[in-house]
Amino acid sequence: MAEQQKSQWSRTGGKLRKYLLHLCFQTHVIHSSQTPDWAKGIKDSQEGIASSREHKLSFKKSKEVCLSYVQDAILQKQWKRAAEFLTFYIESLEKDYSIEYMGPSEIIWRIGTEILCNHSHSSIGEFNSFIEQMKTLGVKRYLKVCLEHAFHLLCNGLIDEAYQNLSLAESWRFGEQTTAQDKEMKLVQAYRGLLDYYSWSKQKNILLEYEQDGLEDSSVEREMHSCFRKAAMGLKEIIKIPGVWDLFVKSYVDLLEFYGDHQEAREVLSEYAYNSKFPANPNAHVYFYQFLKRHGASKKSLVSALKILHDIVPSHELMIDFNIMLQKSKKRKKRRLGLEVIFAALDYAGSKENVKAWSCLARQVKQIVISEKHLDWIKEEWNSRKDWWPAFHFSRYLAKRNWQENESLTYEKALVAGVLLGKDCKYFKYVSHQGCKAQVKRFRTLKKFVNRHSPVYLRISGL
Repeated sequence: MAEQQKSQWSRTGGKLRKYLLHLCFQTHVIHSSQTPDWAKGIKDSQEGIASSREHKLSFKKSKEVCLSYVQDAILQKQWKRAAEFLTFYIESLEKDYSIEYMGPSEIIWRIGTEILCNHSHSSIGEFNSFIEQMKTLGVKRYLKVCLEHAFHLLCNGLIDEAYQNLSLAESWRFGEQTTAQDKEMKLVQAYRGLLDYYSWSKQKNILLEYEQDGLEDSSVEREMHSCFRKAAMGLKEIIKIPGVWDLFVKSYVDLLEFYGDHQEAREVLSEYAYNSKFPANPNAHVYFYQFLKRHGASKKSLVSALKILHDIVPSHELMIDFNIMLQKSKKRKKRRLGLEVIFAALDYAGSKENVKAWSCLARQVKQIVISEKHLDWIKEEWNSRKDWWPAFHFSRYLAKRNWQENESLTYEKALVAGVLLGKDCKYFKYVSHQGCKAQVKRFRTLKKFVNRHSPVYLRISGL
């Protein structure tokens, strides 16, 4: 087996070296009549050691040096130099292969792909030629190479070619390796299914347009149903394997919902979100919540779904919807949770200028202040934030910037700042002054509200 691999590498390595040399000639990096200076040193070193007993060790070191040149060139995005260095690295492997088998195909595949994807003189045809050579080097990586080939084709808009590539990979068989690569095969089938879903979506849109115009086309409908069956078959299998399969799950659920199979769609999303074998994934809970909302699920179900999302990602944009739902509840426990949710959302920089988030907090704080019930809720939340929220949210600098950019935002923030930090708060003072100066009625009302309820600040701050 090792001898066959040696022979295979000898043939393929020669082809790859000639191909990369061609790429180098195109960019005038090296010339056919000369060897690069950096390569001469390694060649001289190799030739001088050829008769030495330390040949193997020294040759290995020289190849490592060569490979480090390649890696350094890639890190510096010097793709022409990288192609030159990789050419010599392949030549070194060809010479060394008669002595001892080594497995270089992974390195050549990864580095060669990176160079060809970025080289200014590389074309899709050249990339295809390179990848086809890589497919002949080591069956263990055959399906992975096929997948990468498909991705590259898709990135270049060659959808039909990518589909054909995946279909060929799906029909690949190689003894025991087929079983060993079961997961990779399922991934190939899933991506092929994703392209079938894409075709189904196109046919569906055509059919819907026909229906709007009062037309019918049975051939389009048949094609759409054919794509549905193939897409569902490929997508269904991959989402059974624990992992993050957002795109595949969304596509499969879309298929099921279109054909009215809401029960299976719900089971798929529930399994994806709540099966402990799957990695924690906020998107899974978002998809499940959105599905429940689309299909008119009970408020209890919606709250339950968002509560889990809150525990995982308290800064998620859906926490605003969660707070609104909780504020409307008649249960004190849920309203208390609503205050906790919106405070937690505003702990993150992504929400600093979110008007809706500040509006939710301002509304709930105002309700509590007016009723003078549950001030302890505000106090409890504020105690853990009073050391850093003033600088994070309520500085004079932010007051000036917010006032210039968004009047509504400054109003909501100023109300919260005035309650939490009192009428002497820098943010509140600046905003209320500017608002009154501009003769905006709601800012005058805001100033009166904070002044009237100034004792609340003393109670919240514990003074």
